Formats: sequence, structure tokens, C-alpha cells
Amino acid sequence: MWIYEKKLEHPVKISCPDVAFAKLVITQYGGPDGELSASLRYLNQRYSMPFDNAKALLTDIGTEELAHMEMIAALVYKLTEGACPEDYQAAGWGGQYVQHDNGLFWTDANGIPWSAKYIAALGDPITDLVEDMAAEQKARATYEHLIQMTSDPCVKDMLRFLWEREVVHFQRFGEMLNTVQDWQAQKQHLWCGHRPPEEETEED
Repeated sequence: MWIYEKKLEHPVKISCPDVAFAKLVITQYGGPDGELSASLRYLNQRYSMPFDNAKALLTDIGTEELAHMEMIAALVYKLTEGACPEDYQAAGWGGQYVQHDNGLFWTDANGIPWSAKYIAALGDPITDLVEDMAAEQKARATYEHLIQMTSDPCVKDMLRFLWEREVVHFQRFGEMLNTVQDWQAQKQHLWCGHRPPEEETEED
């Protein structure tokens, strides 16, 4: 169950339209390391987490990633507001206009549509949490690249906010990874590479 607030998590402002940058930032809408991939990954993986705190973390972060996808959508709409076919053509994004006009579609910066192959769900909490940490690092790096590709201070501010959230998510997943590993190390749970101290003997 979620509560929907009719406002963006962080203000989305631009100095002026920029179709060329919209073509780049769309990758965080539907690219392999974008917000759609993140939200679906976490909201799916939560079901195989071993206890409630882990499920809650994945639910919280997965929900926030939906809010980030909303922010990227708002940014793309603002960057393309009032753009004509010639503007899309000049930006090398004519295919977007032909297929979608100014409507959004889940693609990366090269126009490749989103695919479920971007998401892994192994059902093993350690594996999934490690993948989640890697996903956050890839998203962080992508935002750094996007920040370097725009001179608009308003856009940079929004992208820096999203960058910061990726860093926080990485930290939270790392903390939960440690918690799950400690939980699995208990003798009533799955062995994870070492025996708990109470099972060690002098022969060891």
C-alpha cells in the first residue's frame, strides 16, 4: 500500500528547452541502469527477502525509484516543450518524433527500448542485494555523466539530487547485505561460507 502525494520528490526546473539533452537523459527513464529498471527490480526482489526489514527496505527504495522516474519524465517533457519536428531532427532524435511525437517511451540514449533482460531476480538475498548495490553504482555513474553533458544549472541541481539518492541507496543496501549475512550465519539459517563460532571445534 502506498500513499501518493501529488508533487514531485524534488523540483524539476530548466533554464531553456534542450531536445539534444532530452535525448540523453531519457536513458534514465528506460535505459538499462534507469529508474524503471531499478523500481521493478527492487519491488520484485522484495518477495524473496528473508525478513520484514529487508522487504521494507526494498519496498521503500523501489517506491522512491518510481518517484525518480516521474522526475525524469517531467524533465524530458520540459526539455522538449514547444519543440518542432526540425528540432528533433537537429538533435538526432527524429525517430522519437516519428514514433511518439512528444510522448515518452522507455528507451536508452541510443533509442533501444527497455527490456526485462536488464533485471535479474535470483531469489537469493545475498545475490540480489549485491546486484542492487551494483545497480546503484551504475546509476550514480550515469548521473555523473549526464551532469557533465549539460550546462543548465537548474538541470544540474535536479540531477545532483538524484545522484545523492543513488549514493544513499547504495549505503542502505550495503547495510542490509551485512544484516542478511549475519542472519544467515546463524546455525538455523542457510550456510553462507563460514560456520558460526559456537559450531567451531578445537580441531578447526
